[in-house]
Amino acid sequence: MVSGPGRLLVTLYGIFTVGAASRSLYQLSTRFDEAPLAYVLSAVAAVVYAFITVALVRGGEGARKAALVCCCAELLGVLTVGTWTLADPSAFPDATVWSDYGMGYLFIPLALPVTGLLWLRRTPGGGRSGNA
Repeated sequence: MVSGPGRLLVTLYGIFTVGAASRSLYQLSTRFDEAPLAYVLSAVAAVVYAFITVALVRGGEGARKAALVCCCAELLGVLTVGTWTLADPSAFPDATVWSDYGMGYLFIPLALPVTGLLWLRRTPGGGRSGNA
């Protein structure tokens, strides 16, 4: 397990994994017809969060590279969906985790990938063995 500030990053990704997954599973199973795009995008966010969480905990060079790619994809997703929800609100009758750049989650979805990228850049091997 990672230690220090890296532990906080892993904890936040873990919380967002559970939150986004449970929310999207509920919405997909009970209200899919209301806002399918929003609910599928929230499920995608949950999968990305889960992958990053596992990669950060696992450590090692391969996991670090995978986490870097996923953090980049996450940042691109937050920026794309955030801009899309502002430019065409009618496309999203319900919010996603990444709507309005994560405003409904205190912008943490925007801060997480930036923080993750900075952390992964600063810690060789993905923060394993007490470097995190």
